[in-house]
Amino acid sequence: MPSLPPSDAALDERLRLIVGSYRRLTGKELIVNAPADASVLRDAMWNAPRAIVAHSTEADPVFFYGNDYALRCFEMEFGEFTRLPSRLSAEPLAQDAREKALRKVAEQGYIDGYSGMRIAKSGRHFMITDCTIWNLADADGAHRGQAAVFAVVP
Repeated sequence: MPSLPPSDAALDERLRLIVGSYRRLTGKELIVNAPADASVLRDAMWNAPRAIVAHSTEADPVFFYGNDYALRCFEMEFGEFTRLPSRLSAEPLAQDAREKALRKVAEQGYIDGYSGMRIAKSGRHFMITDCTIWNLADADGAHRGQAAVFAVVP
C-alpha cells in the first residue's frame, strides 16, 4: 500500500485548490459534496476511484500530489512521487503528445478525453484514459500548476 501523504496545512490548501479549480473550470465536482473539513477532504481524495495527480509551476514541473490510485499505477510511495518531474511520468516517445496537451490546457483552462501511455517505476507501461487535465488557479487567478484525473485501462 502506498504511503499516505503528510497531514499539513499547505497540502490541505493545495487539495482545496485542486477541487476548487476543477469546479470553476469544468462546472463539475471532482469530489461529490467536497467536504470543508480538511481531513475528510484528504481522505476522499486519497480514496477516490480514479487517479488524481497535480504538479507545480517550476520550469520542469514536479508532482506535489498523487492519490492512492495514482501511486499504485506509478508503483511509487507518496514521498518518491512528489519528487518526480511530471514529464517523466510519460515514456520519451509519449512526451511530445503530453506537452501538446498541457499547452492546450494552458490556453483553454482544461481539456477532456485525453489518453496516453504512461510508465511505472518498474518500467511497466499503462494507458491512461478518460483524462481531464486542468489549470490550477487560486482565488486571485494566479497560476499554481496543473492537475489531472484519469482511469487506467486494465
